[in-house]
Amino acid sequence: MEYKELADKALEAKKFSLPTYSNFHVGAALLADDNKIYTGGNIETSSYSLTICAERTAIFKAISEGERKFKAIAIASDLDGFCSPCGACRQVISDLCGEIDIVLVNKNKETKIYKTSEMLPLAFSDDDLK
Repeated sequence: MEYKELADKALEAKKFSLPTYSNFHVGAALLADDNKIYTGGNIETSSYSLTICAERTAIFKAISEGERKFKAIAIASDLDGFCSPCGACRQVISDLCGEIDIVLVNKNKETKIYKTSEMLPLAFSDDDLK
C-alpha cells in the first residue's frame, strides 16, 4: 500500500514537536479507518519520564476524539536511517490500534513498512488479563 500522504503528514508534524532537551524531532501521523489523519509530535518536559512520544500524542488525540479503528501510523524523524517506536509506543499501538501498518520515514522521505506484530512479537494484551 502507498502511504505518501501519511508520510508527508508525519514529516510535517515534526515541525510542531517540542524536543526542548534532546533536540530530537519526531512526527507521527495516524490513519483512521474513515481515512481521517491525526498528527502528533514528541513533547519533552524537564521531568523526562513525563515526556510523550509523537506516536502516543497522535493516538491519544484520535482516541480522545472518538476514533477506535486504525489502518496505519507513520513515524518520521531527521535521521538518515529509520526511527522505530519505543517500547511504550509499541505497546500502545498494539493495545489501541491493533495489527496495523507502521510506516517508518527517514529525512529523505524513504519508507519502510512493518506490521504491529513485527514490532512487538509476543505482545502482552487484554487476553492476558482474562
